[in-house]
Amino acid sequence: MPSSVAERTLVLHPGAIGDVLLAIPALRALPHPIEIAAQSHIGALLVALGAAARARAFDSLGVDALFTDEPLDGAPVARHIRAAGRVVCWFGARDARFVDRMRALSPDAVVALPASPPHLVWRHLLDTVGGAADTTPIVVTPELVERGRASLRAIGWDGRSRVLVVHPGAGGVAKRWPADGFADVIRDVDATVVVNDGPADSDAVDALIARSSRPLLRLTRPELPALAGVLALASYLGNDSGVSHLAATVGAPSVVLFTEAARPWAPWSPAARCLTVTTSRIDDGERRIVAAALSDLR
Repeated sequence: MPSSVAERTLVLHPGAIGDVLLAIPALRALPHPIEIAAQSHIGALLVALGAAARARAFDSLGVDALFTDEPLDGAPVARHIRAAGRVVCWFGARDARFVDRMRALSPDAVVALPASPPHLVWRHLLDTVGGAADTTPIVVTPELVERGRASLRAIGWDGRSRVLVVHPGAGGVAKRWPADGFADVIRDVDATVVVNDGPADSDAVDALIARSSRPLLRLTRPELPALAGVLALASYLGNDSGVSHLAATVGAPSVVLFTEAARPWAPWSPAARCLTVTTSRIDDGERRIVAAALSDLR
């Protein structure tokens, strides 16, 4: 029998793409159906990937009311939390007032603290809800694969050659391996190289294109479901970023570059090979290791 609305699990996670994708093993361990309250574009991605049944914009819930002493009667956040069969909140756990008011609405709500290094973030999220670890990559639907194929053809892919997606950007400069390193390791790769240019990546992409001795295709600001389809058709090289987490999530054979301090945020998927690099300069030994790992991708 179909689950009733009251039996759904409501998950609150306002984080960035990579942070939310790290929660997928935990989402798999929760009772379904799941409604995810997240940033709108991230919630839509999780629904498209089948990781959640429904998505709601986190900002639409009025969660800020839980940080105040104002009455909650009639507040959107109170209605939604009371209507859920189970509530998991990966937000606000350091504020005692927030936790108390959340549990007044849902006594069994999980309100979890962030992970503390050196613990893996994805494992911490799973431990907050319990259950076995399912780290099988998500199989992207044929519809999303076709969207990805169309996106690649639109920028010049011939539809036959192997595709390597490269993502030289990241949320912060300190996470970005130098463009010269990317240009060097992709120079002789036997593939069509597609450079992903997201909303905050233009400088990094421009730098890579300027330094590359080979032609590159530029994929500019694809919608996340279409990007999932692209990555499902490709192998991947990138920095510690949401795009790298998406590549790993959909099973793209991936090399992902992390600083030592960021290793706790490594993807859960076995499709990703995570390497530690120095981002302030190019270390020749690290460059050789990245090149060797890239040559192993198929």
